[in-house]
Amino acid sequence: MSSERPPEMRNLWARLVTRVVHGYFAYARGMTLGVRAACFDAEGRVFLVRHSYVPGWHLPGGGIERHETAQQALAKELREEGNLLAGDPPRLFHVYFNRRTSKRDHVLFYVCANVRQSAPKRPDREIREAGFFSLDALPDGVTPATLRRLDEVAGQIPPADFW
Repeated sequence: MSSERPPEMRNLWARLVTRVVHGYFAYARGMTLGVRAACFDAEGRVFLVRHSYVPGWHLPGGGIERHETAQQALAKELREEGNLLAGDPPRLFHVYFNRRTSKRDHVLFYVCANVRQSAPKRPDREIREAGFFSLDALPDGVTPATLRRLDEVAGQIPPADFW
């Protein structure tokens, strides 16, 4: 069973936290909908975050709250996770079903170009590390899903239906 889970969900603590958070969202929302983005700066580097509650480096993003548009949620998550300001308007790249995390979770995946930071992101309770990385020098521990999304954006593989 654990071989079917992505590496970031093989950790017992990560699974427990994810289950509790999704349990709350199931009660509060019924179905979860989130946003993530591949954010590139003017130099073509991608922004990644390392969370405190799941292992690995991820693309920034999070859940869409009630009474919040996808664009508002994306701007909020980019600001909270990286002090990021979008340059060009975000472009919806694909919609994924995230069945490995939950049986009711969907992710709207955006590509953001010419993104900049208003200030360096300082570690906090949610984000341990964050930064821009050259695509040929990604940090150790980038999640397989993140690598797949970057390959899809680069046109190296077609977009999948599942996160």
